[in-house]
Amino acid sequence: MKKQTLNSNDIYGFLPYDIGGVDALAELALNIRWSWNHAADEIWNRLNPALWELTHNPWIILQSISRIELEQQLADHTFKIKIKELLKQQELSASLPTWFQQNHPKSPLTHIAYFSMEYLLSEALPIYSGGLGNVAGDQLKSASDLGVPVSAVGLLYSKGYFRQEIDQYGNQQPLFPYNDPGQLPITPLRLADGEWLRIKIDFPGHPLWLRTWQVQVGRTKLYLMDSNDAANLPAYRGITSELYGGGPEMRIRQEIVLGIGGWKLLKALEITPEVCHMNEGHAAFVVLERAGDFMKKTGTSFEEALAVTRAGNLFTTHTAVAAGFDQFSPSLIWQFFEKYAREELGISFDDLMALGRLNSNDTSGNFNMAYLAIRGSGAVNGVSRLHGKVSRSLFQNLFQRWPSPEVPIGYVTNGVHMPSWDSKYADDLWTDTCGKDRWRGNLEGIEEHMSHLSDEQLWQFRTQSRNELVRYVRQRFERQASISGEPELIETAKHIFNPDTLTLGFARRFVPYKRPDLLLHDPQRLIRILINHENPVQLVIAGKSSPYDESGKALIRRWVQFIRQNNLYKQIIFLSDYDIQLTENLVQGVDVWLNTPRRP
Repeated sequence: MKKQTLNSNDIYGFLPYDIGGVDALAELALNIRWSWNHAADEIWNRLNPALWELTHNPWIILQSISRIELEQQLADHTFKIKIKELLKQQELSASLPTWFQQNHPKSPLTHIAYFSMEYLLSEALPIYSGGLGNVAGDQLKSASDLGVPVSAVGLLYSKGYFRQEIDQYGNQQPLFPYNDPGQLPITPLRLADGEWLRIKIDFPGHPLWLRTWQVQVGRTKLYLMDSNDAANLPAYRGITSELYGGGPEMRIRQEIVLGIGGWKLLKALEITPEVCHMNEGHAAFVVLERAGDFMKKTGTSFEEALAVTRAGNLFTTHTAVAAGFDQFSPSLIWQFFEKYAREELGISFDDLMALGRLNSNDTSGNFNMAYLAIRGSGAVNGVSRLHGKVSRSLFQNLFQRWPSPEVPIGYVTNGVHMPSWDSKYADDLWTDTCGKDRWRGNLEGIEEHMSHLSDEQLWQFRTQSRNELVRYVRQRFERQASISGEPELIETAKHIFNPDTLTLGFARRFVPYKRPDLLLHDPQRLIRILINHENPVQLVIAGKSSPYDESGKALIRRWVQFIRQNNLYKQIIFLSDYDIQLTENLVQGVDVWLNTPRRP
C-alpha cells in the first residue's frame, strides 16, 4: 500500500495551467521549509505582493495568478534562473549528510512516529491553537534540520481553532472561516494505482472513513487525516471540523482518529516506528492500537503485547493541573470501546477501563487519557525542571509506594526552532558572529562568539527590531480599527507607539491562572509608569480566550475597556486574532516579554 511520489500535475488538478517552470514553483510552494528559510520570499512577493503580505502562503499565490501573468514572469530569464537555484539549493540541502547521520551513524533508531493534536508550522496551515502546537511544529522543523528520522501524525481541521475579533466594547467574537484543502500547502496521499488512501475505523453503527494528506516539512513529513469523506454519516463528517471544539463525544472521536487512525495510517504507509512519541495525552489510544497490532502479528496476549510495545512509547505531558487532562465517562468509553476491547484486544471492558483509572477497582471512575499514556509508555517527561517536579506530584497516586522524587517522570526543557523565530536583523547579526549553522548540534563556543559583539551592535539590532515592530503594530491596529467599526481610531493607529520607547509584550491564552490582568492590580500606578516623561513604557497585548470561557473573555474586556476609558492607545494596544504572524513580530520586536502565571 506504499504511496506513490506525486508531481505537480497529480495535485487535484488545482493548478490551472501547464507551463514550463511551474513544476519547480509547485515543489517550492509545497515544502513548508519556506516558513523558516526565507530565500524564496522574493519569488512569491514578486508574483503577488498583496496576497503574499496577507497570507504568506505560496500555494495560494500559485493558484491565484493568471496564466498570462505567470508566463510573463517565467519568460524573465533572471526570474527563471532564481527559481532553478532555489530548487537546487533545496535538493542539495536534502541530500547532504545531516547532524544525526554524522553523530549517530550506527543508531538502531530508524523511525520515530510523533503524534500531536495540533501543529504550528505556518499561518498557511491553520491547524494549531497555541503552545502545544508551537512545540510540535518547532520539533518537526528541528528534526528536519538535524536529520532525525521523524514522521508526524495529526488532524486536518476544516475550520481549525477559532479566529478572534474584538468589538469596540472589548467583547471577543469567535469566527470560524473554512480552510479549503485546495488552498493549503498539502497533497493527498495516493496508492500506487492513484487511488486516494483512506483509512477505515469501526465506529458504533457505521464505519468512519478518513481521507489522508501529506505535508512536506523540509526533510520530514507530517501526515494528516480528516473525516470530511462523502462515505461518512453527516454527523461523522464534522469530527475534524474544529480543533478543541464540541463536547466530550466530539473530543473522544477526535482522539480515536488521532491515536487509532494514526497508527492505521502508518501501517498503510508501511512505516514501522521503533518509538511512538505522544505529545500530550490526546493520542494515548495509539497505545492500545499498537499493542493490538503486535498481538495479532505474534499471537501473544494483550498483556504481553503491551509489555513489549510499552518500551517504545514516550509520553510528554504539558499540563500543570489535574483538571487539564482529558477524561471520559465509563458510558462514553463503553460506546466506543466495548466491542474493540473484546474483539480487537481480547480483554474485558473492565480491564481496558483499568488502564485509564486511578483505582482499577473503582467501577464508577472516569477514564483518564494521561493515565493510559503513562501506563502504556516506557518513559514520561515534563517540559521543564519545575514542570517535571509538578508532574511527579500530579501522578504520585499512580506510584503509591514510590517516594515523590523517585516517581519515574523526568523532564526535557522546551526549546524553540530558532530559524523560525529570529528576525532578519538577528539572523544577520548571529550569522556574522557565530556562523550559519550555529543552532545545529551543540552550542559550544556560541557564548564566546556573542561576547565579542559591541554594545553599539547590540543596540542597533534592538532598535531595528523595535522599529519594525512599531511599523507592524500600526499597520495591524489600523486594519483592526476598520474591521471593528471604529473610524476615529484609524487615524490614531498611524501614530501609536514610539520606536525609541521601551516596549513590553504580553501574549498568552487568556485564562485566570495566567493572570493577564495582574498589571491592572494598581491601574493608576500603571498609567504613571506608561506616561513617565523621562522613561516612558509601551505595552503590546494579545491573546485568545476559549469561546466557552466567560472568565477569560472578561479578562480581555477589562483590558480593552481600560485602554479606551483612559485613552491610552499611544501607550497600550490590544491586538486581536493572535496568530503566527503576530507572534513572530512580537517575539522579534519587544524589549521585554511578560509572563505572570500563578504557580500551581
